[in-house]
Amino acid sequence: MPLIRPSHEQDLAAITRIYAHHVLHGTGTFETTPPSEADMTTRRADVLSKGLPWLVVEEDGVVLGFAYGNWFKPRPAYRFSVEDSIYMAPEAAGKGLGRALLTELMAALERAGVRRVMAVIGDSANVGSIGVHKALGFEVAGTIPSCGWKFDRWLDIVLMQRSLGAGDSTVPEAQP
Repeated sequence: MPLIRPSHEQDLAAITRIYAHHVLHGTGTFETTPPSEADMTTRRADVLSKGLPWLVVEEDGVVLGFAYGNWFKPRPAYRFSVEDSIYMAPEAAGKGLGRALLTELMAALERAGVRRVMAVIGDSANVGSIGVHKALGFEVAGTIPSCGWKFDRWLDIVLMQRSLGAGDSTVPEAQP
């Protein structure tokens, strides 16, 4: 039975391994050199220090994916908007775990006071990521063609967005 939960320090080796796979073999991230476990530890600590979630999904005690939200931009006016990130182990493909993980991330972000979530999806041919975001109510906001160079080819990014909670219909009560 899959379990979605907040990440722990002991998950960082698996998180680093999953992300390294995507850096080395995928176009969902435009990083070209896998970050170290120390780098991923720093990134996770930064997200958590902002009161934002970093979640994992595990099955039979094995971490099969992670997801988090981080401020879309660092300026104060963006403090209700985040960019989501989700990465799954290759062996998790097609099991519905990514959709479940992203669903829980959206709920955790809403509880944190976030009003808008953006997905900045590497590669317009990334049908898995585009599909799971679309299935969860994200709408395409646009495509920026040929803005990344990886694996000896130009890659687009697809921008998707989704409102959470009251969206922009009310003044925020809390100041994240």
